Amino acid sequence: MAEEVILVDAQDHALGLMEKMEAHRQGLLHRAFSVFVLNRKGELLLQQRAAHKYHSGQLWTNTVCSHPREGEAVEAAAHRRMEEEMGFDCPIEKAFEFTYRAELDKGMIEHEYDHLFIGQYNHDPEPNTDEVMDFCWLLPSAVERDLQVHPERYTAWFKIIFQRFTTTLKQTL
Repeated sequence: MAEEVILVDAQDHALGLMEKMEAHRQGLLHRAFSVFVLNRKGELLLQQRAAHKYHSGQLWTNTVCSHPREGEAVEAAAHRRMEEEMGFDCPIEKAFEFTYRAELDKGMIEHEYDHLFIGQYNHDPEPNTDEVMDFCWLLPSAVERDLQVHPERYTAWFKIIFQRFTTTLKQTL
């Protein structure tokens, strides 16, 4: 069965469903979420996407990102994907939501109404190798430096979201 995304308007009101690949080919606005997990040392858990992913394979990105299913609350979807991708779950809090559009490889376009959650977890994950090639813990300042020197190592959406994440993080400290 094909995976579907929830198409939304600029206020995140559901407009209908569309097969995920088609929505990404057309660049239609759809509901998504991103999770940024930190440990007690303040390090951010990054994942390297599996090489065979339908876009952005082998690139580094935030802990988890995906799309809720029809009838699924966004936060519940975030917890589901933490388990499915990274092999753990942890408490998360919603930090903000915003819309972005990013051109990807393979003719794909991410145009998402993204809900960003922040969580804390103090153990190494046990990633699903179908989803994740590798992981690492890095201080946000180290990520910021690496993004400046090697932006090609990171997903298009991570480069956009990371700036908003660090601004939010600084406001909460």
